Amino acid sequence: MTSVGGTQMVDWNLAVATATRLVRPGPEVSRDEAREIVAELRRHAKASEEHVRAYTRMIPDGHEPTDTPVLIVDRAGWVKANVAGFRELLKPLFEKMEERRASTPGGAVLGAVGGKVTGVELGMLLSFMASRVLGQYETFAPASRDLPAAENGGGRLLLVAPNIVHVERELGVDPHDFRLWVALHEETHRTQFTAVPWLRDHIQGEIQAFLTETDIDPMTILERLREAAQSLTGGRPEGEEAEDSPSLVELVQTPAQREVLARLTAVMSLLEGHADYVMDGVGPQVVPSVAEIREKFQQRRAQGAGRLDMALRKLLGLDAKLRQYRDGERFVRAVVEQVGMDGFNRVWTSPNTLPTKSEIAKPADWVARVHRRADS
Repeated sequence: MTSVGGTQMVDWNLAVATATRLVRPGPEVSRDEAREIVAELRRHAKASEEHVRAYTRMIPDGHEPTDTPVLIVDRAGWVKANVAGFRELLKPLFEKMEERRASTPGGAVLGAVGGKVTGVELGMLLSFMASRVLGQYETFAPASRDLPAAENGGGRLLLVAPNIVHVERELGVDPHDFRLWVALHEETHRTQFTAVPWLRDHIQGEIQAFLTETDIDPMTILERLREAAQSLTGGRPEGEEAEDSPSLVELVQTPAQREVLARLTAVMSLLEGHADYVMDGVGPQVVPSVAEIREKFQQRRAQGAGRLDMALRKLLGLDAKLRQYRDGERFVRAVVEQVGMDGFNRVWTSPNTLPTKSEIAKPADWVARVHRRADS
């Protein structure tokens, strides 16, 4: 449980228990089929390693196969893995909230709300997200009894088996091709962090700077959290639309944070767009139905799962993540077309060669800054 100055800010155990209780069951599969799916996803994760290296020309540090764990999890397993990471990353935010609570009139109400209420609301949101994530390279993965981190302190690769099966059935695509396609995306993320040693610390530093700079009214963020949770249960008062509320991220921006967020948005667009570019680029050689999968998957992304899904995506800031896939992929494609894959890979040289938010929208500006100056 997160506790600052005696205040129980979040009951994380209750958040896990709530999410595990509320998360929807996955698709029906027999025990034998489940074993086959898990084994196939492990094979695809291993095979993807060489496919991604060959296509990107990125070699993990040490030139040896990565020791990053590959975990095939269910929805409850995804919740447990992510709560551990959230708890560590959000420490500066909770410390800031406690400081603000102590100095704000009426802030004591936060103590009355208590960690248990917040834990339940977080659990409700985690249950929503747990049924939608297909895979994840968990960059900031602390070791735990059930879910080990890499021996070198790095991340771990998660593939959420029931969600992958659900989507492949929903789209009506070849399941074996789809499973490999998903593995290629997540393996690209693993390659990004294992081949670029400074990337993890850089992103962690930016996130910590963003959270430390938060000038936040605790009651405001709790209200937005409650609105998001109420959307899941139909508890929003009639006439109030989640689409009209700012996202949680939009609520906590000081001028300093806006600068950090612009840099984070650019680097996340790069990482997500690069993964999409690679999964489709490798696809024709190893995923025969890649064109059909991409077309149907893009339609699913754009449509969401209806009004509720769109409302929650707005409140949680997930609509911005969807733009990152699109804008980042366009950036990568444009740069590779201009300067080739090796020329694009200069992006991984240092934090100074990462694209800015404006360069994501105008790839030629990045090429001019990084290539023409370096080659002149």
